[in-house]
Amino acid sequence: MTTSANHQWQFKARFRRNAFGWRSQPAVQRVKEAVKEIKGVARRDPVHAGEGAVAFLERVSPALEQVDSSSGAIGTAVYNAIEELAAIIAAAPADSATRDKWLERLWRAHEADQIPYIERLSDHWEPRGNNIYGIARVVVAGRTM
Repeated sequence: MTTSANHQWQFKARFRRNAFGWRSQPAVQRVKEAVKEIKGVARRDPVHAGEGAVAFLERVSPALEQVDSSSGAIGTAVYNAIEELAAIIAAAPADSATRDKWLERLWRAHEADQIPYIERLSDHWEPRGNNIYGIARVVVAGRTM
């Protein structure tokens, strides 16, 4: 595996619009693999892992649009991924400019979420005054981003 500074995210190739058919099990497995990949990088490079978490959250909903969610398995997998990845984003020691970019990207992904897979992401947001995006920070377990 490459070093974290040069790490190429494997999940990016797997999470493209309508990447999965109707079957939920392959999609659930890919979500778990992506989270595992991001968590592995987080041990060595938390900021790069934060970037990976944001990239995953941008891609997950469009990739899963065709998946049959009637069993609840994919919704549960995405919910668990959001819980773990929000913590990684919040813990990353990124500068303010990087965090602002992440928040903008997350807000756009949240607004574009046609099938509400990442709607729970907003549970980790804390509103702030006149912020154009309506969010200020990601709040996880008492830590703010």
